[in-house]
Amino acid sequence: MQTETKSSSRKRFLIWSAAVLASVSASRLFNFSGKPGKNHGPHTVKMLTQDGKLVEVDGDKIYCGKRKKISDDQLKTWVNKKS
Repeated sequence: MQTETKSSSRKRFLIWSAAVLASVSASRLFNFSGKPGKNHGPHTVKMLTQDGKLVEVDGDKIYCGKRKKISDDQLKTWVNKKS
């Protein structure tokens, strides 16, 4: 009789362990918290100003629509323009 209780308690322990492990894995996989992964705090982007300073700008403030991209030559002349 004692072997039957050990066997059933061991099965019960293994089943509960598997259920807990599966639920933790599923919560990390599907990210139930509603927040994007590993982004704690505001999303900022580092950008270079016209006078050559490096600044951080909120990602929400940047327009991400379709724009015409500038060429390398235009970029070089834009950076070299100093007031």
